[in-house]
Amino acid sequence: MGWERVKAFADARGGAYSILALRGGRVVAEFRRGCGPDSLFYCFSVTKPVTAMAVHLLAERGRLDLDRPIARHWPEFGRNGKAAITARQVLTHRAGVPAALGHPGLDIAAMGDWDLSVRAAARARPRYRPGRVVAYHVLTFGFILGELVRRVSGELIDRFAGREFFAPLGMDAHLRLPAGEVRRVVPVRGKGGNLASPVFLNRPAMRRALVPAASLHTTARSLASFYQMLLADGLTASGRRLLRPATVASALAVSSDGAVDRTLRQRQRYGQGFQLGGLPGVVRGIGTASPPSAFGHNGSAVCNAWAEPERQLVFIYLSNTTQLIRPGLAFASALSDLAWAAFDAA
Repeated sequence: MGWERVKAFADARGGAYSILALRGGRVVAEFRRGCGPDSLFYCFSVTKPVTAMAVHLLAERGRLDLDRPIARHWPEFGRNGKAAITARQVLTHRAGVPAALGHPGLDIAAMGDWDLSVRAAARARPRYRPGRVVAYHVLTFGFILGELVRRVSGELIDRFAGREFFAPLGMDAHLRLPAGEVRRVVPVRGKGGNLASPVFLNRPAMRRALVPAASLHTTARSLASFYQMLLADGLTASGRRLLRPATVASALAVSSDGAVDRTLRQRQRYGQGFQLGGLPGVVRGIGTASPPSAFGHNGSAVCNAWAEPERQLVFIYLSNTTQLIRPGLAFASALSDLAWAAFDAA
């Protein structure tokens, strides 16, 4: 009954969704509603680990140093008190720039324009002293790190991630949706008063926009292959190495262990581009019952993805339903707790 409870809980929320649970690479549960196996979901901040691993890969190759100033590669970024900010500080939400335009809502309004958003990040003045406090970087995480990837590699991050991760993993995934794939997209819908996001995000121009903190379009099976690669210390199912084990370990190293996030206003556990398990009883996307070894990322309480290395577990929930953040997060946390219980019961 464990996985049937997961399905029933997801059904009660309504909307379309795709759920996939793996143990040791084997499917133990798969459910879909209102979509097909090839339907593409907008993943919100579930995108962030892809962008993070692109930065970690460049560091692995010696192209950048996570602890040296970003301004070495992007001089304009060093203005207004940001000269010493490092990539690691952005990866760990400690750069002090949770919003480029003063408020995340203004950043969201501008996020469809890459050039505008990158210029705003370069001009931004830190709200907090860099390195001092944890404050979730809603969109600046992606625009700062995405532009860093472009400055270092010479490529926009959608092309870089496509070549380095999506293609070798055989992922059906896009950081910027091609025009020909629009027909496969599951439209975003609102619930509980959040009606602006669907109107905004369903516009074709927004679907084609590159937003490295939010714009991943993919399927549950494709996203699961990315997490399976991380569980395998950087190896694909065919044995091709995409990342060194030390690089994966570095990305999952704890950077914040229960500090109150100034943006989210709750205790968090962060790695270096991931949300981590632990913190029993705290309502988070990864669940109140998650073990400290778990890692993943929630996406605006709409989508969710996490993995656990000791038992080789992967859980993916892709959805098209937006809610006000508090009830949405309560749903995501409860769904994850049901999934943890289902894994335990199997």
